[in-house]
Amino acid sequence: MSPSDIVIEPVTTKAQTKQFVDLAYRLNQDDPNWVPPLRSEVYKLITPGKNPFFEHARVQFFLAKRNGETVGRISAHIDELALSQPAEQGMGPGTGNWGLMEAADEAVMHALVLAAENWLKEQGMTRVLAPFSMSVWEEPGLLTKGHDHSPMILMGHHNAAYQSWIESYDYIVAKRLVSYYLEVASGLPELINRIVASGERNKRITIRRVDKKNFDRDAAIIMGLLNDAWSSNWGFVPMTDHEIAHAAKSLKPIVHEELIRIAEVEGEPVAFMMTLPNINQLVKPMNGSLWPFGWAKLLWWLRYPKSKNMRVPLMGVKTELQNSRLASQLAFMMIEYIRVDASQKFGTTHAEIGWILDDNQGMVAIANSLSAEVNREYLIYEKAL
Repeated sequence: MSPSDIVIEPVTTKAQTKQFVDLAYRLNQDDPNWVPPLRSEVYKLITPGKNPFFEHARVQFFLAKRNGETVGRISAHIDELALSQPAEQGMGPGTGNWGLMEAADEAVMHALVLAAENWLKEQGMTRVLAPFSMSVWEEPGLLTKGHDHSPMILMGHHNAAYQSWIESYDYIVAKRLVSYYLEVASGLPELINRIVASGERNKRITIRRVDKKNFDRDAAIIMGLLNDAWSSNWGFVPMTDHEIAHAAKSLKPIVHEELIRIAEVEGEPVAFMMTLPNINQLVKPMNGSLWPFGWAKLLWWLRYPKSKNMRVPLMGVKTELQNSRLASQLAFMMIEYIRVDASQKFGTTHAEIGWILDDNQGMVAIANSLSAEVNREYLIYEKAL
């Protein structure tokens, strides 16, 4: 197919928005490992007023058409908070993004990326970092390893062909993100058990579960720790108060007290670990819809979840403690306490930790000490405009 056959349209109508959403289900329907997201959640993601990302971002969606048929989509966006970050941390002045891309073939992908780049240049951007769907807190990066199994909760999954299509368009790798997979039912290595036991003898340390009766309080503590702990990470963009509240409300139905821990030293919260049951195992056969029986299945599962797989999407230690022996000790204590509860109550046998920046030495060391193996890789690309 010739690129001249492709027409790029900005999304401006409800009908086009529906085409934008529906396309992913059509293009990925033959991929046995793709998990169709609930359509209601996709609409929330891309709708101003429902996603607080739009409060500090400029966004434009595009469709690709060929002979009247929708054959591709992409989002282009500029996060004002990202522009204010130090350039050496990945984002910074002049950096725009694109994401949510789906394309029927390479020519379509190139036409879409060109449209996104042109829009970003018109907005004054000089560099693109992609893909992000849509912020760094949602689904960053392109899946380049792990296509042979379905993603866990809140992880992206992409057509394996996209990597060569993007890289053939002068994009280079800016950062590598990985997730680690490990067996948890049989316990942790003996050395780590000794580290945990030592921490239990330290009267200054308290490892507590979150309290759903005081959910807003604990959610605020966790998100505050997250903003602090990740502040020096590559690609960091601070979460706003509205985004924190939005995330807490969205996650509350899948939060279980046994699976989230807050570590305190002398009564002060200094670290946290969040673990989520893999709801994708339930969502996958629903094909994006809760009707006609999905609601009942979902509500029952959320109340009594059994999940052989769990995901640890977030873990953090206050900046002042990072790279200390205490930080590692707190991490191992939280891992062990959650591991025990997940195995005993939820029937969990395996866990995925990530994503993790592949040059985050502290987290990589923890994963290696657990004998975890990299099971998924995501690449973030960059290009000068």
